[in-house]
Amino acid sequence: MTLRQRFARRLNDSVSPHHRRSPSRRLRSRRKQLSPSPLPTQPYLSLTYEDVKALRNDWLTDNNIAFWEEFLEREVLAKYPQAHIVLLRPSMTFLLMKNKDTEMVRTALPDFRQITHIFLPINDNRNVSQAEGGSHWSLLLVSILDGVAFHYDSLDGANIAEAWEASKRLSNVLNKPLRFHHLPDCPQQENGSDCGVFVCIIMRHLLIKRLLSVNAGQKISMSMAHKAIDSTGARKEMLKIIESLRKEGERRRLTPNGTPPRIE
Repeated sequence: MTLRQRFARRLNDSVSPHHRRSPSRRLRSRRKQLSPSPLPTQPYLSLTYEDVKALRNDWLTDNNIAFWEEFLEREVLAKYPQAHIVLLRPSMTFLLMKNKDTEMVRTALPDFRQITHIFLPINDNRNVSQAEGGSHWSLLLVSILDGVAFHYDSLDGANIAEAWEASKRLSNVLNKPLRFHHLPDCPQQENGSDCGVFVCIIMRHLLIKRLLSVNAGQKISMSMAHKAIDSTGARKEMLKIIESLRKEGERRRLTPNGTPPRIE
């Protein structure tokens, strides 16, 4: 069974009105995400009914963003084996920001010694005991090569303090100074719930159009000025991806092993 087939099967099992997650299970899910990015042979993160519901018209959950990161890893980064880029999960960033034990955090996070860039989803949740807390997402892109942390915030810099704290904490983990640079020309959301969508789309744009589209050593601009983001279209695109994988999983389940697929 291919990676995409395994993901489709697992996704179809989890995305249903009957699959709802209690707060305790949600907290365990956050802890599970503290592990480094999954290996290519492992299934994707499961999405729940609440996750898909939020993706339609609400504030994106940790799982929504973690799913998008895994999707980019497997559909984009897998095609660039020479790239050394980490898409850090929301729960990893939360651990980085809230745990002051640098050595413990260093052992919990991925090994960054060969990494050139790190993407970190930033959340303003200040309550370490509250899973899925906070009210705003922004994005921090750290260039370890250049020693710079770029902050993209779609709500007029609302998360500057949190992003600066994450940059400072990551600097300690890397044992390397990082210059913090907030980009005021980041595209701005028009409501109070699209911040997570902006994080996902800006992440993909920076990954594909900037970091993976240039030759090693070439200087590029990290500004997002004049980049228009269609948040409604982006939500529809993500939902379409999920639905496509769900249907693929359903077809696989209905097709007996060894039976060749039929043409529709």
